[in-house]
Amino acid sequence: MEASTQKNELQNSTTSKKVVEIRNLEKNFGDQVVLKDVSLDLYERENLVILGKSGSGKSVLIKCMVGLLKPDHGKIHVLGYDVPSLSSEELNEYRLQVGFAFQGSALYDSMTIRENLEFPLKRNLKIFDKEILDDRVITSLREVGLENSIEKRPAELSGGMKKRIGIARTLILKPKIILYDEPTSGLDPITAAEINELILSMRDKHNTSSIIITHDISSARATSDRVVALFDGVNKLEGTFDELKATGDKELVQFFNY
Repeated sequence: MEASTQKNELQNSTTSKKVVEIRNLEKNFGDQVVLKDVSLDLYERENLVILGKSGSGKSVLIKCMVGLLKPDHGKIHVLGYDVPSLSSEELNEYRLQVGFAFQGSALYDSMTIRENLEFPLKRNLKIFDKEILDDRVITSLREVGLENSIEKRPAELSGGMKKRIGIARTLILKPKIILYDEPTSGLDPITAAEINELILSMRDKHNTSSIIITHDISSARATSDRVVALFDGVNKLEGTFDELKATGDKELVQFFNY
């Protein structure tokens, strides 16, 4: 299925159930204000793109969402969890439901791909049965088209292949929400388009909601149901890709004319 057709079908199937609610979020590092009064929502089976230039606060926002950073003000409610107030034990439980696909894939170089994918199953779900591990790992690799890479190490893979493995490792725990941090960063246009297709495909197969952090306008166009434009820590504009493009906003023009 073409990306545009698949995206339109997924847009039409998005329900109104809210899974993320962020209100008046602020985060500072000393005198540096990174997030200023940011508010946004995410709904079931929705792909929300947060678009902005480097240093606009995009990655800090999702790090606050997974509890890697604590906001200075505001609320973050995800799947019924009040994230900033969670204990370490509660955070571990929460993170099983919210997957984080890191920009650099975050694979362990000393492990094979099989071992990289087994690691979260053993650590987080306490699964040690070889048959179950094999089934979960092979299924995840098949979904991203890299079943034959199972005994390779990350150094033997291309950048695009590492991104796919990183997505597979995130999905292997079957999260309800996936946070993608610059999923197409550093990739050539053809490989980036493949990753965009994969993001749509994984949402279709697993009924996940996603927040996609990017400064790549092609990725935003291909994967988004809605877009939030984040500039200097403020969510300045929100709407569909076409709605934001039609505003002619001077700060967004640099993206749409890229």
